[in-house]
Amino acid sequence: MTKLKKCIYVLAFLVCLTGALWFLQRLLMPKYISENEEGLLSGEYYANAGDNDVLFIGDCEVYSNFSTIKLWEDYGITSVIRGTPQQLIWQSYYMLKDTLRYETPKVVVYNVFSMKYDKPQNEAYNRLTLDGMRWSSVKSEAVRASMTEEESYLSYVFPILRFHSRWNELSGEDFEYLFSSEQLSHNGYVMRVDTKPVEELPDPIPLADYTYSNIDWEYLDKIRDLCKENGITLILIKSASCYPYWFEEWDQQIRDYAEKNQLTYINFLEHADETGIDYKTDTYDAGLHLNLAGAEKSSAWFGKILKEQPGITDRRGDSALAAKWQEKIDYYEEMRAAQEKQLRETGAVTNYHGK
Repeated sequence: MTKLKKCIYVLAFLVCLTGALWFLQRLLMPKYISENEEGLLSGEYYANAGDNDVLFIGDCEVYSNFSTIKLWEDYGITSVIRGTPQQLIWQSYYMLKDTLRYETPKVVVYNVFSMKYDKPQNEAYNRLTLDGMRWSSVKSEAVRASMTEEESYLSYVFPILRFHSRWNELSGEDFEYLFSSEQLSHNGYVMRVDTKPVEELPDPIPLADYTYSNIDWEYLDKIRDLCKENGITLILIKSASCYPYWFEEWDQQIRDYAEKNQLTYINFLEHADETGIDYKTDTYDAGLHLNLAGAEKSSAWFGKILKEQPGITDRRGDSALAAKWQEKIDYYEEMRAAQEKQLRETGAVTNYHGK
């Protein structure tokens, strides 16, 4: 056998091996369809990247509580939400940094609730946030900042190292969604139309120390500085979720920071009268997150503030952009109708995505 033929055989073998490993990795990785649906959110951003004037970053209090479609319909504001479950502040920073690889929004809205955490929490939440990010130096930095002591960096580079043992958990969904997925969100907003009112909230458990840690302030500074470097207006918010409890001591620290750095800070819990949010009707899980009615109220009120920010204009007059957003509106209304139908027929919303 000639040297050239040997090289060709070796190359062919390596190509086949790489393809087989890639296929197995796709097969074995969780698909986030019937459970942990929010694991789709990080990856869904890229289909909506570009031409967004407002970026929301943070945890579930942004992707549940603000309707990007409402902001467009009422104000012509293009927006996208890069929220994930229990998104830690350093992950929010890297979400912003990753977004800047694709677009430069005029306004960044950061929800401050996750500043209560000063260290990585667990692998499950890390995976929901990080696995869907496209590979880049930014993702590499995010992984290194987020890993718990038990996690391996290589398992993020090659997820098959983490999920190879899922053989006995494979279902039809793993094959059905091997190369594609359902659409969960509306530019990052996760819809729920059902209602579970706030009946009674548990008394807050006092903390030994309410002081935010140095790492939280470090990354809040990083978010502020990155926005400043790119000419972006940063707005800090505490979203309208009444549980878990938001302590006054936390709130005051954010107010002081915003005043010192000449930033806008809005605590939505203090604006229930203006937003019209009613926790008897506008939450789907007893006050943790808003349902569709609450998210639209929150967005309608916040849109009045956003439209006054530098660079924000009503873009509904752009026919090409309006046509693009009409497709988003159509899917939004389709999902609303499907969830309302499911709610009437079964009394619950159990699978709230599907395109």
